[in-house]
Amino acid sequence: MVVDGQSSQSLALAAQALQRGDLIGLPTETVYGLAADACNAQAVAKIFKRKGRPSDHPLIVHVTDLEHARLFASDIPDFAKRLIEAFWPGPLTVILPRRTDVATAAAGGQNSVGIRCPSHPIARQLLLAAQKLGVWGVAAPSANKFGRVSPTTATHVGEEFGESLLIVDGGACTVGIESAIVDCTRGQPILLRPGVLTVDQLSVACGQKVLLQGEQFAPTANAPKASGTLLAHYAPTAKLFLMDKQVMEQKLAQHKDAFPLAIWSRSLLHALSRAHSDKKTKLHWQQMPSDAAQCAYALFAQLRAFDDLGVEQIWVETPPLDSGWEGVHDRLRRAETAGR
Repeated sequence: MVVDGQSSQSLALAAQALQRGDLIGLPTETVYGLAADACNAQAVAKIFKRKGRPSDHPLIVHVTDLEHARLFASDIPDFAKRLIEAFWPGPLTVILPRRTDVATAAAGGQNSVGIRCPSHPIARQLLLAAQKLGVWGVAAPSANKFGRVSPTTATHVGEEFGESLLIVDGGACTVGIESAIVDCTRGQPILLRPGVLTVDQLSVACGQKVLLQGEQFAPTANAPKASGTLLAHYAPTAKLFLMDKQVMEQKLAQHKDAFPLAIWSRSLLHALSRAHSDKKTKLHWQQMPSDAAQCAYALFAQLRAFDDLGVEQIWVETPPLDSGWEGVHDRLRRAETAGR
């Protein structure tokens, strides 16, 4: 059931559902979440079951402010505080040492916990309403089946889980990809998942260089796991292929309408221009935004729209290599891997 997030009655209904231990669809500025009381282990177990997600793959806890983050974190290093001051509320998750007596199930049994403070006004109102009922934080991974394309509208969530789920409609997500995740448990900031915030922005804010796990900082046995960092993730039903413009031109010239195909590129390709003029073609083209933030906003909705067309493959032009595109690159690389 979809309810209007602008209605105080709807927010009260959703907060009561969280208090009872039920799941809800929660709008945030990044993507929609499948939310439950982070301190209710039985409610959190419902998230894992409904998504088909391994129970040791941690969830992110959403709170309203730093004060409520302290209810879940046993320590917040100074550089983590600086990140929080710079980017909360907003699309940043910090991984912190976890208090031993809270959110064990939400943290996937780890000694650390990912915490975020969303900026979406409806999410914040709902979290505040839930606080009044004793729900201090809400675990909320993306509201989709595990490993699939994340949802950025209430309609997407309904397509995933049907009428049985209470979904708070907060409109289309304004960011469009999940938050950046910075591990703050190992003495220095380590980026585990990129988002719309760049490494340079994060480094300036926290006063020291943010390292990249696997490139500048080798993961260790006790390194925390993080949400959305599996090698294969964010997959549409169609197989997705990343390729540069020249390769795409060559492959398209040989395609001959062999199978239903969708293309997302920044400009209309020469071979595509000829094929696209034929209204009977099985080829669908959509222009990719040339701005990184606009592309992130459109990404998941566009992949879902291509799937709705029934295409077999989606060809995506490789985005630019500058740091502002890293969040988009990350999602597309994982989606491509998932299809193989």
